[in-house]
Amino acid sequence: MPITSILSPLPGTFYRRPSPDEPPYKNVHDAVAEGEVIGLIEVMKSFHEVKATAAGQISAFLVENEEAVQAGQALVELDG
Repeated sequence: MPITSILSPLPGTFYRRPSPDEPPYKNVHDAVAEGEVIGLIEVMKSFHEVKATAAGQISAFLVENEEAVQAGQALVELDG
């Protein structure tokens, strides 16, 4: 199966959850549709959705929740 990486659209802090008391958008092995939200990037108190660029199954998160990321950095790997 081909591996697709979902990249950070901008620099900031990556969040896997919509808020601290809610479950993650997605977990490893979850199916994802193209355009589905898989996380958020926070930049200067503004939150931007990170959407899947392809359909597949999440094989790995390459960054931790609340980790600083750079624009273009791989966040998630998808199989499929």
